[in-house]
Amino acid sequence: MKKLIISLSLLTGFVVFAQKGEQSDSTKVKDIQEVVMTKKVFQKKSDRFIYDVAASPVAKGNTAFGLLKETPLISSTDDKTLRIAGKSNAVIFIDGRVTQMDAESLVQFLKNTPAENIQRIEVITMPGSEYKVESSDGIINIVLKKKSSNGLNGSMRMNNQQNYYNSTGAGLSLNYRKDKLGINTNINTSENIREEYYILKNGNSESANRSEGRITDPNKDLGGYLNIDYQLNDKNSLALTYNSWANRSYNSTANLFNTTTDLVKQETDYTWTKSKEDARSYNNSMNLNYELKTDSLGSKLNLNVAGLFYKRLQSSNNFTIASDQYRNDNGNVIKIYQEQPQRINNFSATADYVQKFKKDLAVSVGGNFNKTKTDNDTKYDTYNFQKDSLVSEPNHFLYDENIFGAYVTVEKVFSPKFSGKIGARYELTQSEGNSDNAQDENLRNIKRDYDKLLPYLSLNYAINEKNNLSYAFSSRMRRPSFWELNPVKNILTEFNYIQNNPFVKASSVYSHELTYMYKSSYFLILSHTLTKDEITQVPLQGVINGKNQLRYIRTNFGDNQEMSAMLGMQKSFFKGYLSSNFNIGIQRNINNGSLSQDPLTGDIFPLYENNIKSNSFLIQTNNNIQLDKNKTWFLGVNYFYVDKQQIELGQLHSLMSLDFNLKKLWNQWTFSLGLDDVLNTNKVIIEDYQKNGNYNYVNQNQYNRGVELTIVYNFGNQKVKKVRSIDSADKEIKSRTK
Repeated sequence: MKKLIISLSLLTGFVVFAQKGEQSDSTKVKDIQEVVMTKKVFQKKSDRFIYDVAASPVAKGNTAFGLLKETPLISSTDDKTLRIAGKSNAVIFIDGRVTQMDAESLVQFLKNTPAENIQRIEVITMPGSEYKVESSDGIINIVLKKKSSNGLNGSMRMNNQQNYYNSTGAGLSLNYRKDKLGINTNINTSENIREEYYILKNGNSESANRSEGRITDPNKDLGGYLNIDYQLNDKNSLALTYNSWANRSYNSTANLFNTTTDLVKQETDYTWTKSKEDARSYNNSMNLNYELKTDSLGSKLNLNVAGLFYKRLQSSNNFTIASDQYRNDNGNVIKIYQEQPQRINNFSATADYVQKFKKDLAVSVGGNFNKTKTDNDTKYDTYNFQKDSLVSEPNHFLYDENIFGAYVTVEKVFSPKFSGKIGARYELTQSEGNSDNAQDENLRNIKRDYDKLLPYLSLNYAINEKNNLSYAFSSRMRRPSFWELNPVKNILTEFNYIQNNPFVKASSVYSHELTYMYKSSYFLILSHTLTKDEITQVPLQGVINGKNQLRYIRTNFGDNQEMSAMLGMQKSFFKGYLSSNFNIGIQRNINNGSLSQDPLTGDIFPLYENNIKSNSFLIQTNNNIQLDKNKTWFLGVNYFYVDKQQIELGQLHSLMSLDFNLKKLWNQWTFSLGLDDVLNTNKVIIEDYQKNGNYNYVNQNQYNRGVELTIVYNFGNQKVKKVRSIDSADKEIKSRTK
């Protein structure tokens, strides 16, 4: 059931310009490093935007996640995922290197990392060939403050948040440096109950279905990391990074009341769907890094080896219960019992070398290898109380994947005004999926062997001190997440479920971006993205075996184009008393896909089509107001509005949220009170109407309105130098585990 929650909650991810992405990939939020806040300066340099934040009061008492939400071009509508304007996902780097955590763990890590540690935030909307990222991913690179003296420092953080239920969290961060040795560690814990309310409607001229009710998901999290960095001499360094995260979600429940009407016979049936799920997951990863500086110009060799071990244990009982219009319990009809364990083991290695030349020329070459094994031993039993019959449909799905990659980039500064970078990445993927006991012969062995050459180009021209113009072209692949390939059902009701698909293949993404910036404060971004073989969910609806069914099928669904134009501003007013960033933009979506057959069962449904062109409108602004001369009181006012837009599942209604934050700085203490979604408008509604008469409606309320109190205390020697952050060899694989 939790996978169902994850899949449906991805609907909240369409923030800036209909940004799509699977939660499981929504989940593709990755590592973060330092962010500096001295002066709120936003500027375009080469292939990235730079947000200088080191001395800004916005950072005081804030978290890395909260700070990122206030960064130009970055947004979040669900407080779980970060998005870059026009991009599917935001991949998080820290000091130019990716962390080892999976998406869910990383979010908690960011929410417990003090923003005071951040020097600047770099937003890379079009990553070069040297970055191992997928599809239309953008990169958020957090650059940490570099401090000089030996000693120990740290911070303690406590927060309490009230939405539908109360949630709590606490964290401790420590940083120690002694000459050549640096140790950095963090441990944090949180406890919350996620509450969601659904209204689901579907049908056609012959039948109508409605399901309404709650999904309640309790969670306890415990995690942390340890970084050890030792400088052997002036040229050689070693570093070891270990990350661990555990989640427990016991007694997660769904209670949905279902109304099914036969419009021909004028008959109505009533049932309850009641589910209970227990799940726990563990993520442990380790990375060993060696760095060799080969000259005084900055040339260096980086070697990484990493291991990642992910385990998720999940079991659930799903009951269909007879009822009447008064919602009485009239006895069990169907029981579906599922066990869905998943184990993922990965070994990764990378080698990167950059050679810098005196005449402003740099050549980078590198390669990577990833070997992943997944084991999904699913149990699926259906018991019919009326017939006293039991049907078992087990599925043991094993998936092995090897990825080989190599790249070369050449970066040249032709003049003080003009620079460029050209590169290419080659990737070879070999995979094999096996089901020991699959009911379908086609699922017992699925082999894939494909390669791709991915070119990249970027140009930057500083017209003068006030005007800057840049262009970039990028090509990428988007591989399916491991859970998307596991052919299991995630049940909402007996005839309404999500079906994963081992036949999903990688999609290709081609992007263009033209950027103009004026006075390092105003910018215009024009972009175009073409996605071929889009990976998404498609709602197939029809009468199968005498019952109207709705299946959300994971599949490749045609091609998609996105064209966008965005105007933005990052500026301070009234002698710094008001700092504001403001974005306004439009986007045009062109969808072109159709599907009628369930790829696993072969069942034929009425054709589902999405050949719709749509335009949408966006406004987003973040404002920080200084309330006193001593710079101890601050008020934050944040707002976003996303117009209705066409996505693969139908038309997504407009989204809007108004948030406030009041902050008090007192010596080493920071007190913060936040009010989120004050107008209670951040809700997801999707509607779809087909030519054949089928319709589908989803209304999801995640109870985003709430209040949060945070207390932060900083202690120790604040001049301690941060540990060197390491780029994990398995950074690309982590994002596909969730």
